[in-house]
Amino acid sequence: MDRILPIGTAFTLPQGMPIRLAWRLLPPPWMTPGGPDVVGGSAMPLFGSLFTAISGMNAQSRALSNISGNVANSQTVGFKRLDTSFDDLVAQSGVNGDASGAVSASSTATTDIQGAVEQVDNPLSLALGGRGFFSVARPVSRAADGTASFDPQTMVSRAGDFSLDRDGYLVNGTGYALQGWASRADGTLDRNTLVPLRISTSAYQPVPTSQLSMSANLPATPPDGAMTSTVQVYDQLGNQQSLQMSWTQKSTDVWTLTVTPGTSTEAIGSIDLNFGPTASGTTAAAGTLGGFANGNGLAGSSFAQGSPATVSFNADFGQGQQPITLNLGTFGTASGITQYGGSSYEMRTLSQDGAAPGAFSSVSIKDNGEVVVNYDNGRNTVMGKVPVVTYADPDKLGRLDGQAFTETAEAGSALVSDAGSNGTGQLDVGSVERSNVDISAEFSKLIVAQRAYSANTKIVTATDEMLQDALNMRR
Repeated sequence: MDRILPIGTAFTLPQGMPIRLAWRLLPPPWMTPGGPDVVGGSAMPLFGSLFTAISGMNAQSRALSNISGNVANSQTVGFKRLDTSFDDLVAQSGVNGDASGAVSASSTATTDIQGAVEQVDNPLSLALGGRGFFSVARPVSRAADGTASFDPQTMVSRAGDFSLDRDGYLVNGTGYALQGWASRADGTLDRNTLVPLRISTSAYQPVPTSQLSMSANLPATPPDGAMTSTVQVYDQLGNQQSLQMSWTQKSTDVWTLTVTPGTSTEAIGSIDLNFGPTASGTTAAAGTLGGFANGNGLAGSSFAQGSPATVSFNADFGQGQQPITLNLGTFGTASGITQYGGSSYEMRTLSQDGAAPGAFSSVSIKDNGEVVVNYDNGRNTVMGKVPVVTYADPDKLGRLDGQAFTETAEAGSALVSDAGSNGTGQLDVGSVERSNVDISAEFSKLIVAQRAYSANTKIVTATDEMLQDALNMRR
């Protein structure tokens, strides 16, 4: 027959009876279901106070870890501090009181709290004034031609210290590539997919002139002789060529336009312009263009009140026929070419759409997010656009190295929008968002954590002394 006796219990045995001694460690009464109440009973929860104090030390260590990380990253662009929250843990609750509990610490994100925006010298730096993130991608490898492969995981960041790397990608200080909507061949944006924005530094291809636009007033009483205007155009190789346009009054309200290449005495062609209702036989008001007639090498558009008045012709600069359209305004209105009173020829505007070849000059980002490549010939091309990504609960995003965050189910689905729309922040070009860490506040929290940790160590020391006193009772 086995009996459990406390240590120190006296007992007698019949002579000759064998005895087997075994030691068993029993839990304290307050940890036994149905045992005495901690507060109301006789048990003394020394071990409970010890465990509680240790949990307090662990919790303050967690707080100290967050504080140290915040202070270390106080100057990190786009860093979001971690605060610490404490939760009470109740080990056991009874009608006469509660057992010694514990405390747990957890980190609280401040991802949605704005940091200070500071202007910098880098024109490609971006900051967000308000909610949202930049979409970024992490390069994992590079091919021989510089094309990068990226981690497919969805990532966002507020670190906007972007610059061009050697392969033309816009990357921030930690190497994450900026993603956006890329431009299609026709200049429109592909808003269905976010891709890493890569800037091409190749030369700008020459654009042969195909459109001329002219605005001038032909005097109703001109001097003798022709009135001329010369415009510089570009051929198919990007070379600059000249076209001379001569105006001669043929009769009242009728003028003849002759187009001649600057390197030739042979005209490309001519055409008559009729002004007002009498000469044109249309409803055009006096002094406005009412129609074309007698085209020779030049073809004019048909009259319709308010419709474009254009003259089409082919120019040959040595590379074959180059079609060009001259826009002279609209029929029946005082835009483009007119014939009003006076005796002098008045040229207002004369422009063309061609361009010489150009070398890469720079890249810039507009306030609306458009990424523009500039060339030394004065032209530019929109390569893409930077959108803003928002989440329902950004504080629930997962944290990654390099001030980046990743999607989680708790944060919600990503909403990709233009900057400044759907509640997103505005882009601030040439600026960066600093860390949202307040050094003075962190040092205040450091003092509190240090004092709380010391207080818990005092409890551990006091509990140890009391346990030692209990053990000394047997001496």
